Amino acid sequence: MSKDTTLPDNARHTPISMDGNPTIDERANHCFGCGPANPQGLHLHFTTDTSNPQAITATCHFQLDRMHEGPPGHIHGGIVAALLDEAMSKLNRPLNVLAMTRHMEIDYLRPVPLYKPLVLIGRHLSRPAKADGTPGRKFFHQGEIQLPDGTVLARSKGLFIAIDEKLLAAGLAQTET
Repeated sequence: MSKDTTLPDNARHTPISMDGNPTIDERANHCFGCGPANPQGLHLHFTTDTSNPQAITATCHFQLDRMHEGPPGHIHGGIVAALLDEAMSKLNRPLNVLAMTRHMEIDYLRPVPLYKPLVLIGRHLSRPAKADGTPGRKFFHQGEIQLPDGTVLARSKGLFIAIDEKLLAAGLAQTET
């Protein structure tokens, strides 16, 4: 992997710390996007901005190498999709919900380069209320991969559905035996 000294150490393709309040993905340790124990994972580290509860964002500075190549010199489209899904999923934690991707649309606007500093941003769009006015289970998010100058290379919209953490934890218990 190429080491770019213009990025801080936590922005490179390195494992994140398990300090704080880890998500269920992080507790599982093998999440492809953020799990520190997955040797083939992306090891992404996000910072969240919750200063406006109606416009929560999650941001990650990263760069990838040839292991993630699709077209020569560029990130594989499936990895681009995984990056966008990860950015959007990181918005669920500050919303105090465990939610999984139900639907995702991607616009591949420009080829996403390897070996370059990139910015991954997730934005919370909305959580519609149910007919009775209580918060619904649906969460709508947006993701973008940008160059440092703000040029958008890929954009996604996603629908996430809140699930019961006990159901997911039961599934994790089965896979760990």
